[in-house]
Amino acid sequence: MTYHITSSCTLAPLSDKKFNTIFAGFMLKKYFNGFLLVLFSLLIVNCSKFQKIQKSTDTQAKYEAALKYYENKDYYRAGLLFEELLPIMRGKRESEFIQFYLAYSNYYQGNLILSAENFKNFYETYGRSEFVEEAMFMYALSLYEDSPHYNLDQSNSLETISVAQGFINRYPDSKFYDKANSILIDLRHKLEKKDYENAKMYHKVQQYSSAVVAFDNFERSFPDSPYNEEVNFLEIEASYLYAKNSIESKQEERYKKVIELYEKFVDKYPESEYLKQAENYYENSMDEVVQLAKQ
Repeated sequence: MTYHITSSCTLAPLSDKKFNTIFAGFMLKKYFNGFLLVLFSLLIVNCSKFQKIQKSTDTQAKYEAALKYYENKDYYRAGLLFEELLPIMRGKRESEFIQFYLAYSNYYQGNLILSAENFKNFYETYGRSEFVEEAMFMYALSLYEDSPHYNLDQSNSLETISVAQGFINRYPDSKFYDKANSILIDLRHKLEKKDYENAKMYHKVQQYSSAVVAFDNFERSFPDSPYNEEVNFLEIEASYLYAKNSIESKQEERYKKVIELYEKFVDKYPESEYLKQAENYYENSMDEVVQLAKQ
């Protein structure tokens, strides 16, 4: 029988089950602490080893160590070594691989701006390399993965579209073709969504003149967009409200524009869910034109 001290400072018997639980917890904590100690020791050893490699003047040994770190997916240490080696090994055969693996090291760490720059520098520097095709694709992919949400500035997306399209034109039979094409499609949809939302925003804040221009430009830029039915209706609505809020000398001309837009809309979308609302704007515009003509 095992005893423990109670709150009244007297010895009370401790059941075997409770004793085993306490003992097991003690042993688990002991082994866990031992594991942490071993892990910490390994980290110290590895850090010490890496620091020695960094300080080494043996560039070949440093290069081989960088490759080893890369193979073991330790992209942080590999990247540090490749970056140190790049200016030292420039002009040598190894410099091509250093630049290429440095780019990938940054890509795998999520340093997408750096990896994009690295891949671009690679294919511009090593135009005859067997890795040029892959580097150009990875440049586009890095830019794409760094592309912001559609409602933010899309300069990055425009650049990525240009790079991806250039890649497809240059390597139409590439194994990366499908992925590059999907990048193009996705980014074009993103630009489409941005322009659509921007045009609707002009309408929402009652800047009807700007909304009319934005809706018209949207359809020209994205003639096959699934948003075009709604966009065409909203252009009618914005045009009507623009005419209604115009000075009298401009109203007749602007109401006639509503009539013209409606007639095109009916021809294009005879079964549209917006047809009834569009017809109301058309009829009101017809009445206004008649009234203005009488005046």
